[in-house]
Parts: sequence; structure tokens; C-alpha cells
Amino acid sequence: MKLAPSIYTADFARLGEQIQEAERAGADWFHLDVMDGAFVPNITFGAAICRAVRESTRLPCEAHLMVQAPERFFRDYKEAGMQRIIVHVEACPHLYSTIQQLRALELQVGVALNPLTPLSAVEEALPLIDLVLIMSVEPGFGGQPYIPSSTARIRRMRAMLDALGAHAELEVDGGINPATLGQVRDAGASIAVVGSAVFSNRHSVAEGFAALRAALA
Repeated sequence: MKLAPSIYTADFARLGEQIQEAERAGADWFHLDVMDGAFVPNITFGAAICRAVRESTRLPCEAHLMVQAPERFFRDYKEAGMQRIIVHVEACPHLYSTIQQLRALELQVGVALNPLTPLSAVEEALPLIDLVLIMSVEPGFGGQPYIPSSTARIRRMRAMLDALGAHAELEVDGGINPATLGQVRDAGASIAVVGSAVFSNRHSVAEGFAALRAALA
């Protein structure tokens, strides 16, 4: 299973150092949570920080745009070095057009769903995208507990992907730690976004990754 650390809970005073620690510890992707204070009740960072992360690692990076009208910013994040852009189906009333705009920029396409958004909202898009993201917390803040009903949603989404023969990755974001990672993997997820389980003042980045890998083993 791939682990994609979210820099949201990292120490921004030494962000480059922490990114390199995560890379050495076995990260697969870096996940960058962009929030606008409108689509979600919080503000994080924009393309400049994404560019700094991209310049600090050899690993691929994805920008998770928790913003209204995300298409306004696609070119900015492309130029910042993002390989994949994740948009929310709730913010994209014309999702087919959104997907085509990302394809025109030669970006990988991800689509996210909030915890109570029906999975059917993205069913028609699954053959067209590279990744579907199940939010297992309400988006906006880090460190929230995993919503238990998310496991059944992951399992149902895995069944939908398999039934369609779609090759999109299935990513899960929110409340992922050594206690929840195994059930997420067993339900069919292929990527887990990990935040405070990796970047925390309670343990080192290497210790966080070691605990997650032990949970998978």
C-alpha cells in the first residue's frame, strides 16, 4: 500500500527537512492540502508552498484542492510542479469539463468525495480519472478521528471500480494511523494519506512511518 504524507501537520519552520525525512522513511507521494476558507472552514497555503515542496523532493506531488471553482488555479499548480490535481465533486458542477481541463494540462486527475456525498456522484467519472479519494473525515482540519462508516464506503467504492474495470487508484484521507490503516487497506484502498501519524511532536517522522509499516505487516 502506498503512503502519501500530508504536509498539513508538518513543522513549516523546517518543512524542507521534514519532507526529506519522510522521503528517506519511505513515502510514495506527497499530498498537499490547499484550502480556501470558503469551500472548507480553514485556510492553508497556495501554489508557492507547493512549488517549495516540489523543489525539496524527488517524489511526485499531488495538490488536493479544497476550494471553490478549482479550475481557476489548475495552471498555477501545474507550473508549481504538481503531477496530480484532486478536485472535489461537490465543487465541480460540470465535472466532465473539469476533467478535460486537467487532461489538457497533461495532469493526472483525482476526484474526492466528502463523507456523506453518495458514491454514485462519481460513478460515471471513474473510467475517466486516475484516482478517487474517499474523505474519512470532514475536510478542513487535521487530527480528526476516522469516521467508522468510511470503511464500508471504501469497500463499496472498490467494488464499483472493479465492476467497471476502472484502473483508478483508491485513496483515503482522514484519521489514518496505525489503528485504522489495516482496515482501510483490507477494504480495498491502494493509497492512504497520512498526516499527524507521520508529522507530530510526539515522535519522529521515521518512527511514524515505522509504526504504519508495522501495522500493514
